[in-house]
Amino acid sequence: MTETVSLPKAMLRGFSMKCPNCGRGHLFGRFLKVADHCEVCGEDFTPQRADDFPAYLVIVVVGHVVVPALLWMEMTYAPPAWLQLAIWLPVTLFSALALLQPTKGAIVGLQWQLGMEGFAATRRAVVPVRNSVGSAGRISDLSAVVRRAKAEA
Repeated sequence: MTETVSLPKAMLRGFSMKCPNCGRGHLFGRFLKVADHCEVCGEDFTPQRADDFPAYLVIVVVGHVVVPALLWMEMTYAPPAWLQLAIWLPVTLFSALALLQPTKGAIVGLQWQLGMEGFAATRRAVVPVRNSVGSAGRISDLSAVVRRAKAEA
C-alpha cells in the first residue's frame, strides 16, 4: 500500500479481525491463532507477540461491566444466589469469548503500526516496496524487493 495507515485505523482493522495493512485479508487462521501472513497483501504477521495482554484487557472490560450490573441487581431486586449465577456466569463467559479475538486483533494492529517486536524489520522493508510500485499500482517484482529488504537489514 502506498498510504500510511494511522494507529486508530490499524487498530480498528485489527479489531474487525482484518489485516491492519490492507483491511481486506483475514487476520486469524483459527479462533486465537493469528495467520502467518495476509492472503491479500502478503503482510507477515509472524512477529506479533500479543501473548496475554488481550486477555487482561478483556478481563478488565468485562469485569467493569458485569460487577456493577451484578451489584445493581443485588441491591435492587435481591434475587437468590442460584438466579444470580444462572444469569451472570453465562453473560461473563460469552462476553469474554466475544471480545477476546477482536481485542487480540486490535493489539496486533497496534504492534504492526508502531513497528513493535519483529514488525520493525517489516516496516523498514516498506520503503523499497513503495518505490517498486508500477503505474498500475501493483508490485512489479516482489522477489527483487524482498532481496533488497534482506540486504538492507
